[in-house]
Amino acid sequence: MMRVLVVDDDPQIVRTLQVNLRIRGYAVDSAADGAGALRAALRVRPDLVVLDLGLPDMDGLEVLRGLRAWSPVPVVVLTGRAGNAEKVVALDTGADDYLTKPFHVEELLARIRAVTRRRLPPSGASRVRIGAHVVDVADRTVRGGSVRLTPTEWHLLEILVRNEGHLVSYRELLREVWGQGYEGSVNYLRQYMTQLRHKLEESPARPAHLLTEQGVGYRLVAGSVLPGDDGGTQGGVPPVEGE
Repeated sequence: MMRVLVVDDDPQIVRTLQVNLRIRGYAVDSAADGAGALRAALRVRPDLVVLDLGLPDMDGLEVLRGLRAWSPVPVVVLTGRAGNAEKVVALDTGADDYLTKPFHVEELLARIRAVTRRRLPPSGASRVRIGAHVVDVADRTVRGGSVRLTPTEWHLLEILVRNEGHLVSYRELLREVWGQGYEGSVNYLRQYMTQLRHKLEESPARPAHLLTEQGVGYRLVAGSVLPGDDGGTQGGVPPVEGE
């Protein structure tokens, strides 16, 4: 489930966005000022931020600079500042899109979808070698041996592949694979990571690729990151097993 942080001091706008985003399957957090926005971003690690510039305690551009100091999270500015100069400054500061008030909710939702599409995958990795296997998340195949993955195993593996080389926290994996409310269920992750290691690692007890960062999360270190496939899916095995 994608998580959106709405930063606006207008309660009516916040309520409107909460309702419209939640009925479309988004998880929504909110903050009414800049300091609260930065704290919330650190706490919940949103997938996207909708940011007003006219906040009561600091300019929204300062919030944007604060976010960009540590996070590439997509930011859609939603503000009453309609001038081209303000738009240029916001985009140059790191905003991904800019929409002025008053606005149509459907347009904002379309811009959120567009920004999200442009930002995926995070690391650009889509085809990697793990031991004797080649995992291709673009055509959803595993090549090299008769490996069959369950949908949950595949979802977990896909997130790790797309973040190849980067640490992905337990909380983030649990939220993305199982949904909100499962962030503390680390045993789910351990069970499925054990299964993935037995299916993909040459030595599951001493994994070389699906690594644990103790107490924090998991990291995929691929044997190599491969260019995109040019030969279709012949020989690939899709993840079609039941759970």
